[in-house]
Amino acid sequence: MDAVWPVIHVEYPEWVKQHVDWSRAYVKDEDKMGLAIEMSRLNVVNQTGGPFGAAIFEAGTGALLSVGMNSVVRLNNCTLHGEMVAFMTAQARERSFTLRRKDGPATELFTSCDPCAMCLGATLWSGVTRMVCAADREDAFRLNFEEGPVFPQSLDYLRARGIAVETGYMRPQANAVLELYRKSKGVIYNG
Repeated sequence: MDAVWPVIHVEYPEWVKQHVDWSRAYVKDEDKMGLAIEMSRLNVVNQTGGPFGAAIFEAGTGALLSVGMNSVVRLNNCTLHGEMVAFMTAQARERSFTLRRKDGPATELFTSCDPCAMCLGATLWSGVTRMVCAADREDAFRLNFEEGPVFPQSLDYLRARGIAVETGYMRPQANAVLELYRKSKGVIYNG
C-alpha cells in the first residue's frame, strides 16, 4: 500500500467571521477575557467543539492577533485545544514560531480555563509574556475533563521564566459556559 502523506489543515468554524471584530482594540482585561469566554460559549452553542476558548492580544495596544476554540472533535485532533489553536493561528499570522518579538509589543494569552499540561507547555514556548485564566482545573474536572499533570509549581515555573500568570479572572462567567456544555451533554473527549 502506498504511503499517504497527510495534510493538516486547521480552520476556524464559520461562525467566527460573524462574531470576531478583528479591527477592534481590546484594551481592558475584561474585554479580552470576554472574547475568550465568548469563543468558548459560541463553540458550545454552535456545537463545533468543547467549552474552551482563548485569544491572544498585543500588550498595550490590545490588537487582536488570534482567537482559539476547542476543535478536538471537529477536526479529529487531540492537540487542538483552544489555546493551541490560538497559538497556531497567531504564529501563522505573524509568520514566526514565537510571539516574543524583538522590536514589537509583548503578547498576552487570555483563556477561558486554566490550561491543561499540553497547553501549559505550549504557553512556555509560545513567546507570550502574560497568561490570564478564568475557570480553574477543578471546574473542568467537575465535567470529567482530565487536565493532566499541572501543579501550583507549574505556574511558578512559568513565572520564573518571565510569564506573568493570573488565575480566576471572570471565573463565574467561564463556569457558566462549562455548565452549558454539561447541560447540552457535550462530548468529554479525554476523560
